[in-house]
Amino acid sequence: MQLLSTANPKIQKGTAKGYLSFILHLAPADLSGHEVCPKRTKGCTDACLNTAGRGGMFRKGETTNVIQRARIRKTKMFFEARDAFMLALEQDINKGIRQAERLGLKPVFRLNGTSDLSWEKYGIIEKFPQVQFYDYTKVLGRKIAHLPNYHLTFSAADGNDADVARALSAGMNVTVVYDRIPEGVYSADEDDLRFLDPAVGIIGLKAKGRAKKDTSGFVKRTIMMKAV
Repeated sequence: MQLLSTANPKIQKGTAKGYLSFILHLAPADLSGHEVCPKRTKGCTDACLNTAGRGGMFRKGETTNVIQRARIRKTKMFFEARDAFMLALEQDINKGIRQAERLGLKPVFRLNGTSDLSWEKYGIIEKFPQVQFYDYTKVLGRKIAHLPNYHLTFSAADGNDADVARALSAGMNVTVVYDRIPEGVYSADEDDLRFLDPAVGIIGLKAKGRAKKDTSGFVKRTIMMKAV
């Protein structure tokens, strides 16, 4: 089973900067019967990019597709056949490195495309100290100081304001989803290469897909902010 993919429009933007990104998409939340987003909120669960692009294309009358079924299989494999999963992941990372080298690009890896697992616990990042790994997370205080090749950006959501404040105090950049990115806020929509971002604190993402209709507070409304 192939675990990693480059078929994501946003991560493909990184090639203009010399990077080839590989992403692992698992079935988010507890869709597989296993929880992969321990700090998820109602807003981020409802607005999850799991159904963005081809992942959200369903035949009439159906509620799943080959992409969703594949993500569930991968997630079940991670929890129920961990050794086989980690071996397959290591093989895919090695393939990705070779593919990037053939294209004259630097390989980078994001293992939480639609999950929020603490990959520092599983020994995979240490095996590839020469390549960059990065993720978004809502889990505060993850222990990654021993992994200089692993970069985390904190994610704001509805109801995690206290964790956002602590993340900012710890020097982390924090992504905030807006209906329209306010003037002066650094945009994260140009590419997915968060490890290249300057230390600016708040980073903006424009609401996409289901998030456009969010009413939970997950998406910050710029009109309301101006009114305040």
